[in-house]
Amino acid sequence: MISLADPVLGEDEKEALCSVIAGGWLTMGERVAAFERAFAELHGVEAAAAVNSCTAGLHLCLAALGIGAGDEVLVPSLTFVATVNAILYVGAEPVFVDIEGLGVPHISPADAEARCGPRARAVIVMHYGGYLVDLPEWRSFADAHGLKLIEDAAHAPAVGEVGRLSDASAFSFFTNKNMTTAEGGMVLAGQSSVLETMRGMRSHGMSTGTLDRHRGHAFSYDVGMLGFNYRMDELRAAMGTVQLARLPEWNARRRELSSLYRRLFSERLPRVCVPFADEHKTSAHLMPVLLPEGIDRGRVMARMRDAGIQTSIHYPPVHRFSFYRRRFPDLSLPNTENFCSRELTLPLHPSLSAENVDSVVEALGKLL
Repeated sequence: MISLADPVLGEDEKEALCSVIAGGWLTMGERVAAFERAFAELHGVEAAAAVNSCTAGLHLCLAALGIGAGDEVLVPSLTFVATVNAILYVGAEPVFVDIEGLGVPHISPADAEARCGPRARAVIVMHYGGYLVDLPEWRSFADAHGLKLIEDAAHAPAVGEVGRLSDASAFSFFTNKNMTTAEGGMVLAGQSSVLETMRGMRSHGMSTGTLDRHRGHAFSYDVGMLGFNYRMDELRAAMGTVQLARLPEWNARRRELSSLYRRLFSERLPRVCVPFADEHKTSAHLMPVLLPEGIDRGRVMARMRDAGIQTSIHYPPVHRFSFYRRRFPDLSLPNTENFCSRELTLPLHPSLSAENVDSVVEALGKLL
């Protein structure tokens, strides 16, 4: 089976996990702090805060920026559902925005302008597939409308200016991401006060940590805000530090494989549309393609699996899920719906070979 997304794991990760177990301290200690420092340095910012998922990170970004009941948040429907769920967690209302088009499936500035009402307080941009949105443009948009700019950077670690122009950003280390801690995430913020608020919120709003009390540096604590249990443990941080060191290398390999896919599709299957240009800044998290109109995607996916090739869909549009359809029964996003009806995600990960890519394109070509 040519798998969709394999994590790269080896002896270094095993040794890192064993060292935590040997040390006996399992949560929110020196390894978490070291992982945060390394992640911040890689992204060219002062500091970062580790959390237990990107979903938790998105929730903290919104809460720490003061988004709440009565507020509206502009958000794409072409994303994982957690991006939108986090808006409801803080009591705000999502305002779904269409994508620019089939070639650039990013949240549309023009449609955002049309849907931006007096209650809008924030906009969440999502770097679909690892391909960067135009962050300077969105910074200008947010400033012009008095909005907070939040990045869902789950697909885009360590690329371009991600995390440096927004008010807050959230990253994912889920198993299928460019680097992994199994579960886990990280948050960055433009202002240190916002990041410190997120640090407090991730641990029940407590004024001291468990390690401080264990070492006798503190004997009690205060709770100064509503908080959550969004902490990262030492095991994940140790594994993340090892993975992070190889992230630039893995991103580069993903870009090489993506370029190969593009060349082969251009030569052999020009009917298949590959979103974005080859020179677009990207971490190359996904390899999305658009099947020609009228093709039975479900049948293609089943036949690809029979051929030993795993595929997927990224994503079903959030506004068409039954939960959100009940809230927005009349909403139509034509570009998003067209894209999502034809999108097919092909295998892409650093362990993939050029021969694997050739096999994937050849198999899809025979089916079409």
